[in-house]
Amino acid sequence: MFAKRLLQKAIHHSQHAVQRGSLTPEDLKLRVTVHYGIPSTASILAFDSIQRLLALATLDGRIKVIGGGGIEGLLMSPNQLPYKYLEFITNQGYLVSISNDNEIQVWSLDSRSIACCLQWESNITAFSIVGGSHFMYVGDENGLLSVVKFDPEDEKLMLLPYRISATSIGGNVCCFIQLDTLVLYENSGEQLNEQNVAGFSFPDDQPSPIIGVLQHSSIGNSVLIAYANGLFLLWDVSRGQVLFVGGGKDLQLNDKLDEPSRRVDDNVPIDALENSLADKEISALCWASSNGSILAVGYVDGDILFWKTSITASGRGQQGSPSSKNIVRLQLSSSEKRLPVIVLHWSGNSRAPNNCDGQLFIYGGDEIGSEEVLTVLTIEWSPGLEVLRCVGRTELKLHGSFADMILLSSPGSAGDDPKVDLFVLTNPGKLHFYEKTTLSAIIGKSKTDSKLPVSPLEFPAMIPAAEPPMTTSKFIKLPIGGFSTKILSELASMKLSSTEIQGTSANWPLTGGVPYPLPTTKDDKVERVYLAGYQDGSIRVLDATHPVFSFICHLNGELEGIKVAGLSAPVSKLDFCCATTSLAVGNECGLVRVYDLKGGADEKNFHFVTDSRREVHTLPQGKGPQCRAVFSLLNSPVQALQFSKCGVKLGVGYGSGRIAVLDVSSSSVLLFTEAISNSSFPIITMIWKEHSAATHGPLESPRHSGAKSAINYAEELLLILTKDAKINVYDGSAGNVINPRSWHLKKESIAISMYVIESGISVSGSPNEKHTQESSQNPTTKSESNPGSGATGSNLHESQHHSSAEETRSTEKFLDSYVLLCCEDSLRLYSVNSIIQGNNKPTRKVKQSKCCWTTTFKIKERDFGLVLLFQSGVIEIRSLPDLELLKESSLQSILMWNFKANMDKISSSSEQGQIVLTNGGEVAFLSVLSNENEFRIPESLPSFHDKVLAAAADAAFSVSYYQKKNQLPSAGILGSIVKGFKGGKMTPTMDFCSTRESYCAHLEKIFSKTPFSDSSSPALKNAEELTIDDIEIDDEPPAAASTSSEEVKEEKRTERQRLFGDGNDDWKPRTRTTEEILTTYKFSGDASLAAAHARNKLMERQEKLEKLSKRTEELRNGAEDFASLANELVKTMEKRKWWHI
Repeated sequence: MFAKRLLQKAIHHSQHAVQRGSLTPEDLKLRVTVHYGIPSTASILAFDSIQRLLALATLDGRIKVIGGGGIEGLLMSPNQLPYKYLEFITNQGYLVSISNDNEIQVWSLDSRSIACCLQWESNITAFSIVGGSHFMYVGDENGLLSVVKFDPEDEKLMLLPYRISATSIGGNVCCFIQLDTLVLYENSGEQLNEQNVAGFSFPDDQPSPIIGVLQHSSIGNSVLIAYANGLFLLWDVSRGQVLFVGGGKDLQLNDKLDEPSRRVDDNVPIDALENSLADKEISALCWASSNGSILAVGYVDGDILFWKTSITASGRGQQGSPSSKNIVRLQLSSSEKRLPVIVLHWSGNSRAPNNCDGQLFIYGGDEIGSEEVLTVLTIEWSPGLEVLRCVGRTELKLHGSFADMILLSSPGSAGDDPKVDLFVLTNPGKLHFYEKTTLSAIIGKSKTDSKLPVSPLEFPAMIPAAEPPMTTSKFIKLPIGGFSTKILSELASMKLSSTEIQGTSANWPLTGGVPYPLPTTKDDKVERVYLAGYQDGSIRVLDATHPVFSFICHLNGELEGIKVAGLSAPVSKLDFCCATTSLAVGNECGLVRVYDLKGGADEKNFHFVTDSRREVHTLPQGKGPQCRAVFSLLNSPVQALQFSKCGVKLGVGYGSGRIAVLDVSSSSVLLFTEAISNSSFPIITMIWKEHSAATHGPLESPRHSGAKSAINYAEELLLILTKDAKINVYDGSAGNVINPRSWHLKKESIAISMYVIESGISVSGSPNEKHTQESSQNPTTKSESNPGSGATGSNLHESQHHSSAEETRSTEKFLDSYVLLCCEDSLRLYSVNSIIQGNNKPTRKVKQSKCCWTTTFKIKERDFGLVLLFQSGVIEIRSLPDLELLKESSLQSILMWNFKANMDKISSSSEQGQIVLTNGGEVAFLSVLSNENEFRIPESLPSFHDKVLAAAADAAFSVSYYQKKNQLPSAGILGSIVKGFKGGKMTPTMDFCSTRESYCAHLEKIFSKTPFSDSSSPALKNAEELTIDDIEIDDEPPAAASTSSEEVKEEKRTERQRLFGDGNDDWKPRTRTTEEILTTYKFSGDASLAAAHARNKLMERQEKLEKLSKRTEELRNGAEDFASLANELVKTMEKRKWWHI
């Protein structure tokens, strides 16, 4: 009856002209609001050991920053170029990157944007940040090492005068060896040739690029510079001197080291070089000792050389050069064709007595064509560093092609922990973590166990997209204050998900970042949910209210205690009903699962419904979501799922072209049709539309027995679209077809989606629109408004007349609506009236090519828009209903993505203009509207920089260098204390700075001038010979000379000038020591007096030494105690954020 009545009205209904859309380009701003996952093009790792943050630079101009607890962010560079260097300014909230166009970019983690940048004129080939400061070493292709400073207050990059060129080094210094200590003497202006410096060779016409810059592990003022031609040197930045030179083409190594005792692993041949180092290009290097006495250098030919930087010579004045006894070669393979050594990292064992034992992590150096692995060698040296032994070799199998690796030190450790954590990045965008205990156990295995499989921890993604593969998703905004909001909020508070499911792990090292401030009221409810279905049949439900998502629940593919074939098949479709909190899940095997998220202990029945039978099972009691029914009607993939507005009915469309209507409340089948399309094309879209009608029967009000009134109810229409662009309209209540013939296009086309757009003509300014909507949602509203009134005949007549008029308005409103048909090659707009009558002439038509996904959005319930995604990656935004193009963008410009297959199947959106796109392991949430701020950005964004933790770390830093000083040899301690008590000028070094500020000020003083600005070395000319007698403890400062004495000195000087000339000669009398004066005058001829004086002098020296030793011990104990407290504070604050305090 209803279908016939609607068809008759459609025939006599006149269609209004299509209105122009009110959406404007100014209303649109396509941008990324939330990003999860690791980009597939990630290539470089960086780690902040204090803030516990990990950064990954990509090949397309993006930087991913990952913290703890779901805190992630994406930094987008305006230039889509690969990055070649990435490093944190540790604990300062800044990240430095260098792109392939040699632009140095400093990113502010607070603002998530570029704070400043500096374009380098030449090709940057090496980069390193000076630890604990804002200074950076930049090496280029011309062999020039420059220093750049970042000013955090003004956020500016400045190029400082301090520059080291290869020619300036080769022409100003030469090396000599004496008494285990390298002493340097300036050439006194004489130009040295290249042979005067051991191994030094820089052709003027072909400058060698700098390919590596390493800070010395124990001498903070030293830096190692490596050149592509195989030469490297250790440079003292404060004195402007070379401390060590290695490599070069003139070094011949002839000593054999092939004794059997020196080989413990035939796979790691260790011997000395027999040929010269000519044509050996450096490809990687790292310090291979805790004190910087051993350097490991990897070469393009696959060799690894260990260089001893502490070498001896016979005496002062003899030209020093590294001998063959101080260089050892290591080869991972005996093959002639080997891969270059790409990466070298060292993990030292501070417990070793020689500070040179540890593990060497190597990528490369193996035979070409061999399995791609990461090799870990356990190295041990003999006490005199004469023999190198490899006592273990472990090969870690990579999960993809290698991209980068990084070693993590524990918070508060000195960096020489014998057990370290390891991050390995492989392509495409896979991050694996080897925890220190597991890695140490694997490394400690014997040779026979070295290739046993190792299971590292995978990156615990908040929204997994690749492992397991995501197959479908849905993004839903919940009604404000609705029933679903309350239920999901309670469900989220239950913390039902396991630790692994929540994306965290007890051993996972990334804990950095500070979430948005916790709400102070109890009204913080779940406003949005994100549903994701996976290939293993599981579903994840996440709270997407804030930019940091949180888990609500995880639903497995299997049911506990019940076996149903096909339940674990890949999820193909999802739908959620806000009115009943019911979740429908369809899979590739045709099964439909219905979950009740609110649960309930009193509801324990499970229904299994097929086309021929119905089974009822008892579910085990438990909290959280419960599966109430599984429908298995057809072995065909579920392609469409749609709840009716009230949530009682569920429409199911299959890949075979058949449809079913299910009654969720009774777990029964209301309608199951044959294939709609003759060719059995899949159902791709199902839309429920309510059409208000009225009934005048004697229905009783449910709350007031006996009160009879006419109530409103909704006739439900079901619009169905198949893949071949045919549209059918069904009566959702009786299952009758309203349009006897399927509506179809004249020309064959592949349909993508269909939408029903309500027209604003008949509803604009309607005073009863809101009331009508409320009445349809709550049938008792009308009777509750007049609880005490009776239903007289006149009132009943007026009610019937009102209902009839309302039905007419509802019918006109529905017939004035539009049906938007989106196909691969076109967009077509039809009136509902035309669809019902079978008229295929469109009201609007736009031709296009290869569209693959669409969605609609609206503003203030009136302004509609359409988003289209094309296979080329182009994104268009059009207004509705006129289909006018407003804005065009692309995946490449927004996310640096290219379109991939099946991207359309796992994309979703909300009606408020929020789009969710998935690509590989990435999930990106985009906002379309310029004034939309559902995530409350920026106030709700998490902070990457924990200022409380940074303050605690600075407190520990203030004593760390003094602690290092106490670990140096006693001679160094004694010398510094002597100069401190004497008040003499001490050459400042990093080891003796008490705070980070003073350390940075010290570096600023060094780098603010050129290294060769002085004509002579003040450190050598003004070196003061000190003895134990020079120590003055608790002495009063000498009294200042009076004015009269100065006048006397001036008068004497004037008389001397008259006696000896004009006084221009720089003549000074020789200064005699105290012992010389006493021997000449006081003790002449009396040996006993001289001996007694010497004895007293020795006793005085002994007392001074005892006092000095006591003070030294007090200072050492104080520094160690404070350092221990500071380190404990760092560890504590790393775990406890400010909102826990």
